[in-house]
Amino acid sequence: MEPMPTENNALVNIEMEPVEPAYLDMQTTPETQPTKRRKKKSVVWEHFTIENVGQGVRRACCKQCKQSFAYSTGSKVAGTSHLKRHIAKGSCPMVLRNQAMDSQSPFSAPSNTGNNDNDVTPVTDQPKRRYRTANAPFFGFDSDRSRLEIAQMIIMHDYPLHIVEHPGFIAFVHNLQPRFDMVNFSTVQGDCIATYLREKQAIQQLIEGMPGRICLTLDLWNSCQTTGYVFVTGQFVDSDWKIHRKLLNVVMEPYPESDSAFSHAVSSCLSDWNIEGRLFSLTINQPLTETGIDSLRSLLSEKNPNILGGQLLLRNCLARYLSNIALEALKSSQETVKKVRDCVKYVKTSESLEEKFITLKQQLQVPSTKTLALDDQTQWNTTYEMLLAASELKEVFSCLDTSDPDYSKGPSTEEWKIIEHLCTYLKPLFETANLLTASTIPTTNTFFHEAWKIQLELTRAATSEDPVISGLTKPMLENFDKYWKSSCLILAIAVVMDPRFKIKLVEFSFTKIYGDDAAGFINIVDEGIHQLFLEYVGSGSGTAKVEDSESHGGAGLSNGAGSAGLSDFDMKEMDRYRCSLRAETVEALVCAKDWLSGEISETPNVCQIECPFYLGYAMDLETLKMTGRLSQAISMWHVKSQRNVTTPPPPAPN
Repeated sequence: MEPMPTENNALVNIEMEPVEPAYLDMQTTPETQPTKRRKKKSVVWEHFTIENVGQGVRRACCKQCKQSFAYSTGSKVAGTSHLKRHIAKGSCPMVLRNQAMDSQSPFSAPSNTGNNDNDVTPVTDQPKRRYRTANAPFFGFDSDRSRLEIAQMIIMHDYPLHIVEHPGFIAFVHNLQPRFDMVNFSTVQGDCIATYLREKQAIQQLIEGMPGRICLTLDLWNSCQTTGYVFVTGQFVDSDWKIHRKLLNVVMEPYPESDSAFSHAVSSCLSDWNIEGRLFSLTINQPLTETGIDSLRSLLSEKNPNILGGQLLLRNCLARYLSNIALEALKSSQETVKKVRDCVKYVKTSESLEEKFITLKQQLQVPSTKTLALDDQTQWNTTYEMLLAASELKEVFSCLDTSDPDYSKGPSTEEWKIIEHLCTYLKPLFETANLLTASTIPTTNTFFHEAWKIQLELTRAATSEDPVISGLTKPMLENFDKYWKSSCLILAIAVVMDPRFKIKLVEFSFTKIYGDDAAGFINIVDEGIHQLFLEYVGSGSGTAKVEDSESHGGAGLSNGAGSAGLSDFDMKEMDRYRCSLRAETVEALVCAKDWLSGEISETPNVCQIECPFYLGYAMDLETLKMTGRLSQAISMWHVKSQRNVTTPPPPAPN
């Protein structure tokens, strides 16, 4: 029965056509795709795409993180709420950029919304409920963690503290995370000091647990304000026989040229780290007056009982002597060296000339495999390598003028002989220096092998009848003899501790060097090893943890090159920015950088003999080899900043 129209409600009889559900528009396939699809108006589709993953199964894929989410399976559609929550977390960089550019939420609905199904209501950046899924880990923002990372970044990379107030840096951080409140200078300075104190506590626990003694290395750095900074680095062995090197203090000295500057720095370090009575050696990278040395001797004698009656209070270093001897030898023949350098420069400055040189070398059938290279005059090892290569190719240089009329005459035959002699006696210095800067840290007894061979070779050469050889090597012997006389005792004791050699190697080497006078020096070594035995046994040094600081002591003083962890300060001058900071801040920044950047550590290969004397003294000797250990081999060659790489040995009695 058809309905009858009324006055107030007129019904129109319209033939209704079936309407497909809206979700069918979103699961179309190539077979069922309609001719016209309704455009998706939800803002989530600015961040997602739809991918077909199987028959009737489609997933929404995030354009930024590429994570996929369920969207539709057959006729069932998951909707977009979970997609909105994914964007609201802030894990997608696109959303963060939109938030930085526009304060409006990326999910805010358009102002001119209509009554359609895809319109969404505005949501806030911080949803009331947080959802986590197994597929999408939650990435929360931690403001405190961000502050810690900024402090560590400034420490590790030597950035100025004022970087947090630079407009460019502020804009960069705000673009990454708008919710982060940028800190100011005072805040980041406090964060850096807090990082330093936290790391210092860990180092303190490590030092308190060391079973042996500690070796200190001192280095002085000047500033633009005429003040100085004494860097104090400690080397020690832990209970697992692992060697540690830590920058302990940076002490500002208003008068670095005074005789008490280093004494004050050492006293501050001993008190700060509570290591009074546990100091084994002290190495200094600075020429000191006798008054300054006596000041340190008095301090060490007061703070620590002396081993071997104070014979370890020294100021010598193998690395410094090697560099000084090599530089003096090169200086004595500087005119001849310059001629060779000019010849090498002539060949190396043009590819065509170098090719011509190589062709001539092949024609002359010179067997040398050396390659010519110009030297760096601030690094004597490169000069030695240049001279060595040129001397092996001297025949080619002598004939080069026949094929190249522009080539000026090179060194004469006599001058080439001088170069050969120079290379001959620089070779042991070069080989020893390479050993000291090898990746594997040499043990203390290794220094004895190298030192006595250099001493013996220079002694023989200085008495040569050839005036060229004797004139070259006598000054070298005089300089090295100063090191040998003050170092042979401690190095010889280290060799005696080596079960492969014991006293026999000392007797053999001393006989070669001293001849009939060797017996007296051998007796000194024998008495020294027995005295050390009594002192270590009496103090109870061994594998047990040190409990009584008064039973430990002994300090060696050597004058060598400085800390290994300061290769960034090759010019030995504090930068102007740090000079403007407080002394406490400078110490915090420099020390924390050393601690955060890692350390040089190695487990030495020692014989685990159950003997308190052997274990105690061997452990202390192992710390000596780290004293002033080079982090980079090139630092040792540098004229402006030589580094100490050897042990602080005691002087042999006259």
